[in-house]
Amino acid sequence: MTAEEPAEVIDCLGQRCPLPVIALAKRITAIPVGRVIRVLADDPAAANDIPAWCRMKSQEYLGSPEPSAFDVRHTG
Repeated sequence: MTAEEPAEVIDCLGQRCPLPVIALAKRITAIPVGRVIRVLADDPAAANDIPAWCRMKSQEYLGSPEPSAFDVRHTG
């Protein structure tokens, strides 16, 4: 596993805002600093909410590698 591969994938497909962000907030501290967590979310609001949460919480938003997927690096 490389540093860019997700250490964990959170499946939030079918969940509405703010549930994907809440799930991300609960799980990100469970992965090692420097590793990536991927959130699967098809709510259109996730495309704005996840990057905004990353800015507020000083986490690194890595982008969307595929439709309905959002990668975040745990920065500590």
